[in-house]
Amino acid sequence: MPVQSRSASTRQPGCDRRTLLRSAALAALLAAGGCARGNDDAVTFFFQARPEEARARLRIIDEFHRRRPDITVRTIMSGPDPLQQMLTYCAGGKCPDVLMAWELLYAGLADRGVLIDLREFLDREPDYAARLRADGYATLRDTFVWDGGQFALPEQWSGVFLYYNRKLFAEAGIRAPARWSQAWTFDEFLAAARTLTHRDSDGRVGQWGFADAWVPYFSAACFGMNNGSEWFSPPVRPTRTNLGDPRFAAGMQFYADLAVRHRVAPSVGDLQSVSAQDLFRSGRAAMLMGGHWLYSEFTGRDDLDFDVTVLPVGPQGGPGAITDIGSTGLAIAASSPRREQAWEFVKFATGPEGQAIIAESGLFVPVLNSAMRSPGFAAAHPTLRNLEVFTEGPENSRPLAVTPVWGKVEALLERGCNRVLRGAATAASLGGQTSTDIDKLLRASI
Repeated sequence: MPVQSRSASTRQPGCDRRTLLRSAALAALLAAGGCARGNDDAVTFFFQARPEEARARLRIIDEFHRRRPDITVRTIMSGPDPLQQMLTYCAGGKCPDVLMAWELLYAGLADRGVLIDLREFLDREPDYAARLRADGYATLRDTFVWDGGQFALPEQWSGVFLYYNRKLFAEAGIRAPARWSQAWTFDEFLAAARTLTHRDSDGRVGQWGFADAWVPYFSAACFGMNNGSEWFSPPVRPTRTNLGDPRFAAGMQFYADLAVRHRVAPSVGDLQSVSAQDLFRSGRAAMLMGGHWLYSEFTGRDDLDFDVTVLPVGPQGGPGAITDIGSTGLAIAASSPRREQAWEFVKFATGPEGQAIIAESGLFVPVLNSAMRSPGFAAAHPTLRNLEVFTEGPENSRPLAVTPVWGKVEALLERGCNRVLRGAATAASLGGQTSTDIDKLLRASI
């Protein structure tokens, strides 16, 4: 599972015993094969992933080595804080050659001169660069453009959407939209969530209409963006936040009210004993907000008939729904003594060959149109009827924020937004001191 919009630990599902055991087994696998331990000439590849996703990466590495036996790739698995880990490596003169890049984290590295501008290689291969550009999505590619340089190439899309239980929807007579251009409204979404929330005679909830497996205030921001306002302006190197925009505040408040006011979604306290994905997996939540990183947890279960649908649109948003870009990319360290070999691997993993493997794995959503529309991608999602939610996702994505001071901005956001999500403050209140403090940080970084 990629980390695209907060910290490395944010997107992780609950670390239960099964996850820990699988992670330990994977670490042993990575150490035993495909890593070229002790090979000083190997290209080192730093990334973070859940066990299933890491296996997909090993497939890409193995295929690359089959085609390029002269280049060996050694993997380095990230801990819970990849940015700090990368900075520690690089400060110690041991920066990995290839680095996984996150939408909200890479700008700090690019600004410090840690990453190579990949135009150095793309300009050298104009025909390849043109084909990649024609096959890719500008929304994803431009996310990794900083100060005019291309500091990473996108490798997967992982914007958020809604999973829904087809059986529960059918029993309630509710039909979910299948495309981003045909989204439901906030009112339609709320009505569905109310219908799908079941309580017993004592008021205890046996089935929630909606649950959220992502970061709550990032989810709330997506609702704000779907009511007609950006979160930050401009999204790349922003100078201000739009928390105080009435449209954004209304969208964020709508999200908060799902749990606080309407009680169609579990509160933060409700999720202390059970995860949102467990609620959905067991049929105790009819809808779940999350990304493709959860797909492997739900597919292949006889007791769960699910599909995917789009986010709702507020009265001042639209006409279609949007989501976050949620892309991760691959970058090359400026200090790498193996930059040519590193480029060959990045080129393979983000190009048609590597993207075809990603498409067939079913564990990622690829970033090239050819891979997205391939039979392999469809075959990896055989039960989904609304595959367009994935295939049309990149072009309906919008960036959250790309700034080198994201860590400091996030600390202010977390403190202010969590009060709103607990019902201790209104979303409109964030347009005061929280916005002022964030804007000062952003402008000081320009």
